[in-house]
Formats: sequence, structure tokens, C-alpha cells
Amino acid sequence: MTAHLVALAEGIRRGDRRALARAITLVESTRRDHRRQAEVLLETMLPETGRGVRIGISGVPGVGKSTFIEAFGQYVISQGHRVAVLAIDPSSQRTGGSILGDKTRMERLGRRPEAFIRPSPAGATLGGVARRTREAMLLCEAAGFDVVLVETVGVGQSETAVADMVDLFLLLLLPGGGDELQGIKKGIVELADLVVVNKADGALMEAANLAVAEYRHALTLLRPATGDWKTPVLSCSARTGAGIDQLWESIGQYRSQLGVSGALAARRADQATAWLWNEIRESLVEAFRAHPEVRAALLDLEDRVRRGELPPTAAAVTLLERFSGRAAVS
Repeated sequence: MTAHLVALAEGIRRGDRRALARAITLVESTRRDHRRQAEVLLETMLPETGRGVRIGISGVPGVGKSTFIEAFGQYVISQGHRVAVLAIDPSSQRTGGSILGDKTRMERLGRRPEAFIRPSPAGATLGGVARRTREAMLLCEAAGFDVVLVETVGVGQSETAVADMVDLFLLLLLPGGGDELQGIKKGIVELADLVVVNKADGALMEAANLAVAEYRHALTLLRPATGDWKTPVLSCSARTGAGIDQLWESIGQYRSQLGVSGALAARRADQATAWLWNEIRESLVEAFRAHPEVRAALLDLEDRVRRGELPPTAAAVTLLERFSGRAAVS
């Protein structure tokens, strides 16, 4: 282990936010030498991880995720915890750029020494979750942040990506009642361990109460996301802070119930295995695309498939044979 990595590890153990930021930049790098260093660092820090609560947060557009996270994070800090927010920003499909504006959207929380906010571009990773979010989560835990929040880009067909890396998946909804629920894919609702109706204040209070009742009824028709846990439906106001304490209490009950039954440990073990295979798949695709024989034929074969001159299966076999070195294209 190099002196640089030793110093980085020591900084993380001290809870130094600058060291943590540098470490996450390292694990997000695609350079091969950086990847090797990141692997060494993660293996070194692994014994310091696993003691936090990992919460995934998703919600419909306009639900106020950032405002909610700021209010929730400040409340959790007031209870004696340290909070890390890994906010996944939508990357531009045309330019590859991303907004990365979460620190300005969570300005008050970002000023707290007990908080760490890290925006990361989602890139092309399935589900809008940055590929290295799992590794960043471990580093945050090693730095002493015992509540880690993963904010996803938004509700979509691939929210299983975040549900597969957290202890609890929280779905944030507006006071729209059953009409809104019909617009959300059933599979996403089935992932939720906790449903929260936000903006339950002022003129929207009555609508929020009605929405809670309708969501509770709808969830009785669905299989629980986690074992014997019955998914609660709560309301809160990120603007006033009302209901945030009940939400945190419900998360504690969830953790306690799953901890006693062993379901939480089993869930994390399953997630680690899924992480292994996901890494294998993504690394194989990278190696496949970088293979010189594949690169030499890829564009031509893709073009022939697009023109309908070659079946996709035949093109795939040809490329795989080039990758494995078993045959050559005639």
C-alpha cells in the first residue's frame, strides 16, 4: 500500500470530508491504475464498514426530494447521527454532462460538519445509479457517516438498481391520491419498504390525508417488499418538518425487526453477491468493447444489423468468436 493510500485511509478513519471526497473520486475513476488503487483502498477500509443504515430515496418529479432530504438529514443529525448523501444526477444523453447541483439545492445541510453531500453523474448505468455508488457508500461508512442516503434520478423502470444496494427503499409521493398511484409502475411500488406523502401542509393537508388512506388501501393488494414487514404509509412536510420524527421512528422499527430476524444480514449478503455479478458483467462488456478484434468489426456489423442484412444473433456470435479468439470473420 503506497504512502498516498495510507494517508487517504487515515484521513477517512478520522472522518475527514476532504479525504473522503478524494477517495470517492478515486473509485469513480476509469483509469486502470486508479482502479487498482481503489481496490486496495476498499479492501483496507472494509472492516470499518457495515455499521450504518443505508436508505434509498426515489420519487416522482416535483415531489421535492432535495428539500425532503435536507429536512430529514438535519433532523437525523439532531438525533446524534452523521449523514452522507450520495445524490445521483441525470447525465446528458447527448453530451455526457450532468447538472451536479445538489450542494446548492441542499445548502443548509451542506454547511453542517456532520453531513457529507456527494453528487455523482449517473452516466449510462442502469437505473440512474452511478456504478461506483456502492463503493462510495462503503467509504462513507468507513468515515463514520452512519446514515447513508442514496437519491436516485427519479422513478423509472430500473429502480431495482438502488433497492439492491440499500437496507430500506423509500418512495416519496405527492398528495395526489389514487390517480397518481396509477401513473407509477406497480413494480416500483412493490420495491418500497416505506411510502411517504410529502408536502402535507397548508392547503394540501386534506389531500395528503386522503392520499395516505388510498395508498394504504392500494398496498394491501401488493406483496410486501421485505419479508413480514408491512410497508407503512406516512405523511410529512419537508417545509415545516412535521412528520419527520415519525418517519425516523419507523425506520428504526424496520431496522430492529429485520435485525432480530436476521433478514437484514441476509439482504446485505445477497446484495454483495449481486454486486459481484454486476461487476463481472460490466467489466466483461468493457473488456469486450476494448478488444482490438471486436473494435475492428463492431461498427460494420452494427451497420449491417441496422440495415437488416444480418441477424443480430449472427453478429453477436461473430463478435464473441473474435473476443474469445476461437474464429475469425470471413
